[in-house]
Amino acid sequence: MAVTYLSAMSLLPIITLPDPLLRTRSAPIERVDDALRRLADDMLETMYDAPGIGLAAVQVAVPRRLLVIDIADKETEPPSPIVMINPEIVKLGDALAPYEEGCLSIPDVRVEIERPSSLTVHFLDRDGREQQLTADGLLATAIQHEMDHLDGRLIIDFMSRLKRDIVVRRFKKQARLETGA
Repeated sequence: MAVTYLSAMSLLPIITLPDPLLRTRSAPIERVDDALRRLADDMLETMYDAPGIGLAAVQVAVPRRLLVIDIADKETEPPSPIVMINPEIVKLGDALAPYEEGCLSIPDVRVEIERPSSLTVHFLDRDGREQQLTADGLLATAIQHEMDHLDGRLIIDFMSRLKRDIVVRRFKKQARLETGA
């Protein structure tokens, strides 16, 4: 009798503002192994469930340079997940484009951010192979957003100080209410 082993993926808790880990610069990944691939798979499942189009490892309380992205339209396209390990942007395009961004770690907050509309990124894939990807549009925006997370930067950093302070206060108050403090 053949036995099939399925590695069940699991949903991971997404940390939210004001968790100080979100402001941590993520450390490089030294080794691509089964544990890292399992983390990437769990991150993808968590991202799809949220639902979102990108997730950085630090958002699931793992401050390592790993991110997952899938910008495929869930209604009309098959999943097209991208796993990036130790990503580095090697070139940014000159043209800028605005995009209203949301963040799974800052629920219900949207910020219009102007970013380079194209880029080239170098990274390791889930098998540890070197890859280079040139992206534009939503994919370029999503890569820059998730890479900001790896450096401890959040979408609220693109807001005016007054608006940012209001958002931070709201999330701190919510955290106090949830912990009963």
